[in-house]
Amino acid sequence: MSEDTNKHGHKWTMVVDLDKCTGCQACVVACHAENNVPIASEEEVVKGRAMHWMRIERYWEGEFPDVKAKFIPVFCQQCGDAPCEPVCPVYASYHSEEENVNVQVYNRCIGTRYCGNNCPYRVRMFNYRAPEFDAPLEQQLNPDVTVRGPGVMEKCTFCIQRVRRGAETANAENRLIKDGEVVPACVQACPTNALVFGDKYDEESRVAKLVPNERQFKLLESLGTEPAVYYLKGGETHVGE
Repeated sequence: MSEDTNKHGHKWTMVVDLDKCTGCQACVVACHAENNVPIASEEEVVKGRAMHWMRIERYWEGEFPDVKAKFIPVFCQQCGDAPCEPVCPVYASYHSEEENVNVQVYNRCIGTRYCGNNCPYRVRMFNYRAPEFDAPLEQQLNPDVTVRGPGVMEKCTFCIQRVRRGAETANAENRLIKDGEVVPACVQACPTNALVFGDKYDEESRVAKLVPNERQFKLLESLGTEPAVYYLKGGETHVGE
């Protein structure tokens, strides 16, 4: 089903301007802090057990000797037709009709890792060990996000706790969510404003105006997963102009 066939609820969308990303990884650090993501030890990383809900990939543009290093943030693409969902035997991975994001229910997950194996973007992480937060880091844990135990799959949720808090506030005030009111941690931390987040179904939102862009592309779009993350190639036009 096309992502725009049934415009129910919201379509939370991320636009990433690759021309502005410097690879500083402030977004990665902010994601760790906001979502209680533990830091894997060097020994765990060597075993391929790094724990990041988002990562910065490096690629190259141009021909030698005029080669430039570029960076691309990669996180859960919040697919409209997600390959991770139908393979979960306990329905821990499902599509939220209200927010149009891929939700992960941690207390349902039994750690089969079928969803991780079926994800072409490799953005689902398996928690191999009980999380440890050395003092004083345990004091900065976010009370809005559960601390996951070992044996479950984790991933980016577009900071769903912030999305739902924004929806609850708007509900209480009997109004619609304003564009820019909901800001995930990675977007908030980006020093170059390379990340823009909003509701694509809101025609006046920044993301809705940025998506029909000649520089726009999606990762592995040919697979038909219908990601909710749009990337803008390097060019003269910048996000926000």
